Amino acid sequence: MRMKTLITWKIVRGPCLVWILVLWAMGFGTAAVYAQDTAQAATAVAQKPKPTVVKNTFESIWIIDNQTVMVPVKGTFEMDILHRFGVWENGYEDFFGLFASSNIRIGASYAPINKLNVGVGITKYKMMWDANVKYAIIEQMSSGRWPVSITYYGNAAIDSRSSDNFQNFSDRLTYFNQIIIARKITPKFSAQVAPSLSHTNVVNGYYSEPGKVSEERNHNHFAVAVSGRYKLKESMAIIANYDQPITKHKAGNPHPNISLGLEISTSAHAFQFFAGNYYYLSPQQNNMYNTNDFTKGEFLIGFNITRLWNY
Repeated sequence: MRMKTLITWKIVRGPCLVWILVLWAMGFGTAAVYAQDTAQAATAVAQKPKPTVVKNTFESIWIIDNQTVMVPVKGTFEMDILHRFGVWENGYEDFFGLFASSNIRIGASYAPINKLNVGVGITKYKMMWDANVKYAIIEQMSSGRWPVSITYYGNAAIDSRSSDNFQNFSDRLTYFNQIIIARKITPKFSAQVAPSLSHTNVVNGYYSEPGKVSEERNHNHFAVAVSGRYKLKESMAIIANYDQPITKHKAGNPHPNISLGLEISTSAHAFQFFAGNYYYLSPQQNNMYNTNDFTKGEFLIGFNITRLWNY
């Protein structure tokens, strides 16, 4: 009887030890695999690149007659020269507008802090001084929640001609506000859309009946601009712009603007040469009073030159 019991214990004890070893090995292996997977996941998270701000959506703060979404980096001082010749419809008479009366703006701006640019300028037409501000509200990221850049641009302008042209000081003032929404779609192609509001304190009027004056235009004018740039190579790009008036006035409604040109840029310069319909170099003047009709071929040649210094 005792012999049988001993044999039975040996038979049972053998398989039990084997199963205990197998189960222990499986548990240890699972823990090791889990630990390895956790370590690999942590490494992957650590190596995943962080989203960065998309650079160089445009090469200049200007794209023909409009501001771009770009704001220079902190410490940047900029000088601008904007020039518009006359319309070329007179042909050789004024050498296709090159000898016609031109319009010029000279401006300067500075970025005192990140995302903010402030500036001043003077325009030949009406000897108009302007003070302007530009702020980058949102910047496009390489990945993440900001697929576009959004910038605010605004100015206040004063007609500095003699007082014979005005009854009150406030008659000299006009204003412009714009929200610019842009995206660098590919490394070569960028586009933006920019709704705007122009305001002028004084508009022309007429006597609709004895003793009653009616205004030809609204004091506020809404418009939208669509602009784009396609890089032909690193320092050269095709640029295009279209401005569409939205507000309808009783008389003298402005014409849309369409323009196309070439941009050449370096790290410190940008030169834009183009043809378009806008003659005025104040955005509120262009949006409210453009008389050049592109359907009649009333185009003019213009150029923009910008120069940057970083301090």
